[in-house]
Amino acid sequence: MILSSGRLLDLSEPVIMGIVNATPDSFFPESRFSDTAAAVDAAMGMLGSGAAIVDIGGESSRPGAEKISVEREIARVVPVIEKIREKKPRAVISIDTCSSVTARAALAAGADIVNDITGLRSEEMIEVASQSNAAVIIMHMRGDPSTMSQMTDYGDVVEEVSAWLVERAKKAVESGIRKDRIILDPGIGFAKTAEQSIEILRNVDRFLRLGFPLLVGHSRKSFIAKLTGNPVENRLVETLSISTYLYLKGVNIIRVHDVREHDRIFGILKILNPYGENGRE
Repeated sequence: MILSSGRLLDLSEPVIMGIVNATPDSFFPESRFSDTAAAVDAAMGMLGSGAAIVDIGGESSRPGAEKISVEREIARVVPVIEKIREKKPRAVISIDTCSSVTARAALAAGADIVNDITGLRSEEMIEVASQSNAAVIIMHMRGDPSTMSQMTDYGDVVEEVSAWLVERAKKAVESGIRKDRIILDPGIGFAKTAEQSIEILRNVDRFLRLGFPLLVGHSRKSFIAKLTGNPVENRLVETLSISTYLYLKGVNIIRVHDVREHDRIFGILKILNPYGENGRE
């Protein structure tokens, strides 16, 4: 995928997206970087440790998270993006936001990708993405972080999430966003019970057949407690296990907190399970 900036995002094999939260309240304490210097250092460390993308967020999307002003969100993320771009001009940077105003500011500062957890529900966000020719990540979620936990009534979660993502992608293309700049994300943990998130992971092949690159963000999330009971600070092994499964399935972008550990495992997998020019061999 050649981004609008001319930077290359090679998705011929699975890549790592590193999570950088310029927030004081994201669900995993070690992912919180409350000042610009710390967030930039974290991002540079991830890029140096194997991340193909760093995803910069300025507002927590955990259930019950505080809603902040657009001005505060921009003040948190734009200096981080600017400094990363200054230090590493070829880095691929994603802005994690559902605000079109923040997205526009982040793209102007040097971001390449808009990662919208609301799935481009906002006409303003679609306009920003289409005008900038940025890549977009369309994630499935019902409601918002304050209401999503009450919106988990599905007949068939895999079918309904798949159909919603296809519909949103179609809307994006009709609105001027190029098909080759769209990435889909089933939204693990967003308006889904633990069992539903696990069902989506079991059926990730269905999402890989939708005709778009696929991102999965499962890292240290609460559904893992359903499997092992471990608290967030003790979910690295479970996260790595799921990431290995996703890598072997051929998921294009795997969004995680612990980049160095993932890069080591993916390095071994590349040797044992190489990808050809047209995907898995």
